[in-house]
Amino acid sequence: MVLKTRHLDRLGNGGVTFTELGFGGAPIANLYSAISDEDARATLDAGWEGGVRYFDTAPLYGMGLSETRLNAFLRDKPRDDYVLSTKVGRLIQACAPEHRSGVGKWFDVPVRREHFDYTYDGVMRSFEHSFSRLGVERIDILYVHDLCIFTHGSKEVSDMRIEEFFAGRGYDAMVSLRDQGLIRAIGGGVNEWEVCQTLAERGDFDLFLLAGRYTLLEQKALDSFLPLCESRGIGIVTGGPYNSGILATGARQGAMYNYDPAPQDVMDRVSAIEAVCKEHNVRLVDAAFRFPLLHPAHVSVIPGGKSVAEMQGNLKAAQADIPDALWTELKSRGLLREDAPT
Repeated sequence: MVLKTRHLDRLGNGGVTFTELGFGGAPIANLYSAISDEDARATLDAGWEGGVRYFDTAPLYGMGLSETRLNAFLRDKPRDDYVLSTKVGRLIQACAPEHRSGVGKWFDVPVRREHFDYTYDGVMRSFEHSFSRLGVERIDILYVHDLCIFTHGSKEVSDMRIEEFFAGRGYDAMVSLRDQGLIRAIGGGVNEWEVCQTLAERGDFDLFLLAGRYTLLEQKALDSFLPLCESRGIGIVTGGPYNSGILATGARQGAMYNYDPAPQDVMDRVSAIEAVCKEHNVRLVDAAFRFPLLHPAHVSVIPGGKSVAEMQGNLKAAQADIPDALWTELKSRGLLREDAPT
């Protein structure tokens, strides 16, 4: 199978070619439940066989487990055949078991704790550690990770971390790595478009990995952030296109939205969207996958997948044909913003 690709080259350095379907490396790092090395490898193999050639990971995912599982998978793959991104902003440190980070979120992972460090030295150390865990000769994209309120608990702390990143020269470290040709692109991996906009206004970023904030359910990023990206040629990778699951499962009992049980207003809206999809013989998950890619700044969508079945579902969504009439109907019923590119 050959997936469609999109190319981003802001700086004239050859740029990066993404498959429209990428692979988000958090689920194979035992997110919410443990899976075996063999099951993680089978999921990755299914993605590769299906044409996936963009893989994203981070030190946070499984306290390094995602990167080490990708190490084994990528070892025999020609380096020029895929694109690889990881993140900086946390150092993963050995600790006593009672101090391990991510208890209740990451299962059966190395006994490590996360330490936020957005300074120059922190970025360089994180980059070096990721190289060791991944075992590759090149990392293509480096994102500064989780400078958001969701991670740090308040706007005040988020703002403090952003200031640490710029004043502490973590940003300078990323630019230096790009200027030296050690990475091809720099960006931010963040849960909030407002933080991405702040970063874009203060620095020279190539792309942003925005999780869950431009989806069938949410389009407020159209207010100012996405137009800014278009004007500057900044690419967007959408993580969490299913808003933690509800746009994949539908509004059923136990559906998740933004990592929590979906509230009733979200359930009602998803039910209405799904009803329109059924009228047009379109699976909700297929429409949810395709929608972000209709925006011209978008280069890839990276839904989670921790099983072969989930990977095959994502591959099916990436190949689905969505009739224009679906988007027209969603807009006419007030279920999609009128200014959303379709």
